[in-house]
Amino acid sequence: MDTLPELSKGAHPKHTGPLSGVRILDLTTVVMGPYATMILSNLGADIIKLEPPSGDIMRHVGPMKNKLMGHSFINANHGKRSIVLDLKKTEARSVALKIAEKCDVFVHNIRPAALERLGLDYDSISAVNPRVIFASAVGFGSGGRYSGKPAYDDLIQGIVGIPTLVYEGGSEVPRYVPTPVADRSVGLYLSSMISAALYSRERSGRGQSIEVPMFEVLSQYVLGDHMAGLSYEPAQGGAYYTRLISKNRHPYKTADGYICALIYNDSHWKAFFDVIRQPEMFSQDYRFSSQSSRADNIDFVYAFVAKKLEEKTTSEWLALFEENDIPAMLMNTIESLIEDPHLNDVGFFTLQEHPTEGRLRMMNPPETWSETKSYVSGFAPELGQHTLEVLSEFGLSQEEIDAVT
Repeated sequence: MDTLPELSKGAHPKHTGPLSGVRILDLTTVVMGPYATMILSNLGADIIKLEPPSGDIMRHVGPMKNKLMGHSFINANHGKRSIVLDLKKTEARSVALKIAEKCDVFVHNIRPAALERLGLDYDSISAVNPRVIFASAVGFGSGGRYSGKPAYDDLIQGIVGIPTLVYEGGSEVPRYVPTPVADRSVGLYLSSMISAALYSRERSGRGQSIEVPMFEVLSQYVLGDHMAGLSYEPAQGGAYYTRLISKNRHPYKTADGYICALIYNDSHWKAFFDVIRQPEMFSQDYRFSSQSSRADNIDFVYAFVAKKLEEKTTSEWLALFEENDIPAMLMNTIESLIEDPHLNDVGFFTLQEHPTEGRLRMMNPPETWSETKSYVSGFAPELGQHTLEVLSEFGLSQEEIDAVT
């Protein structure tokens, strides 16, 4: 079983990833921001996670083995160093500013008005650190009427219309997607913007403020597909990419389970009709004969395939589709996903022995690099585990440390 090194002082001195040497002061909580900084940590950045005395709220979400070490927190915060400062206190805010003075990036998901009251807004931090990348992960972009409103994944999914799409696609009621798609999509976007800002600074020598709003980012995500005919002025039809909201677009039932198949282009359809021994249908039934015809008749097309796939088992269809180069995959459960042989082949999971949480199944970075390898550099920290270490590293005396701890 693999073991992870204990995080030591400095910006991951043993990490050779592309962001090795970059130091980030991270005030984000919940999922979006921590997911972004987890990615940056895997790339070698030294993430100093500043938490309130109660800790990131996700520390409290079970299941967990020990208090303040919830499963979601563990998965989104490995490789970071945790310090605790009560930013309601003047002395703690001064310490946070002192740390920010020597960091490459300051990232937060605190509402702008609250951050300004703390004296940790862009003007305050750039005054002591002109090269800082100041990244704000917010719910709604400044200048709009929703600016400053609270935002969580459910709210953003709702306002960009995702529950409506699910309902249009056949759900009995509007539903949220059962994974925090807004948090994780925008978190991924946030990590990209921070990386781009660091590159820009290397060229210009100047830091800057960047704002990443959840509403606008996920609106782009959804409307890229579903603005459809409303992309044009005047409109060329209505909203929705019709294939994506077809009520018949779902995993196909087979004789013994389910299969995920997408018979998409002309060659796939010709092969499929050969497999089911009806080769004439491609040329004789106009509903199948072209991409545009299939799109216009998508509910019928999906229903036709569904009826045929009930005739054989999942393994029989997978073999036939593989043989005829028709895209198909089995439908996993969460339990079977963890056991997926491909993930085992690529070493996606490793079992690690955590000093307090016992054996953990940890996910390695999914990407590969030919030179500057990314990897998980340490476990998720206990609350305040690195406070003394980090404050000493930034030049605070024991007396100053005692005043804020």
